[in-house]
Amino acid sequence: MPSPRFFCDAKLGPGAQLDLPESAAHHAQRVLRLKAGDQVTLFNGDGYDYTCELLRVGKDGVSAKVSEQTPVERESPLNVTLAQCISSGDRMDLTLQKSVELGIARIQPLAAERSVVKLSGERAEKRVQHWQNVVISACEQSGRSVVPEVLPPLPLTTWLAQTHDFELKLMLDPFTERRLHELSPPKGSVCLLIGCEGGFSPSEQTAALHAGFMGIRLGQRILRTETAGLAALAALQTLWGDF
Repeated sequence: MPSPRFFCDAKLGPGAQLDLPESAAHHAQRVLRLKAGDQVTLFNGDGYDYTCELLRVGKDGVSAKVSEQTPVERESPLNVTLAQCISSGDRMDLTLQKSVELGIARIQPLAAERSVVKLSGERAEKRVQHWQNVVISACEQSGRSVVPEVLPPLPLTTWLAQTHDFELKLMLDPFTERRLHELSPPKGSVCLLIGCEGGFSPSEQTAALHAGFMGIRLGQRILRTETAGLAALAALQTLWGDF
């Protein structure tokens, strides 16, 4: 049975001794009931897993010693950025969690004209940190040792002016006839643009097309915002990734 995995934002290496972060220590002690001598796996986003032995498990914290460093090859060869217009409730969390499981490289939250959720200032910073924690938890579960970055939210029109470096830029359009399998495999990075609950306004759709985005259709049905990105990402991974 695989040992429990925890994210640890610290420099790790064989022989290093450290205290587990508070959330990881709580989970190890209170939920998993681990004891001194048990093994856990730590990762810090550098592409390695670090096998550790617990030295101390107590009310004042949990400490561990790194015994082994192992490279992890679980990243998709397809470099995809998910540009997701912010959705309400738990929908955004679900989208981020599952996109990490499906191999996304990074996430760019966007504010569109029809977005229900409006973020700015301190509230935006707190939400980004929450989303990054959702991503970290998904990495712990899915075995990824590289942590996708959640970028600060931007207005859609502002962000469109910054998308020059993507080789392939896609957005879902239920009214186009173009399908994914008709496209040539990309050699560089891919960007997948997904609208909010109310979809894109006509002016936003026009702006995206002018920025080089290509409309694609996934089947005959209109997908919800929390479904659309995940379905498209799974299709991309099947065609050109590691599925």
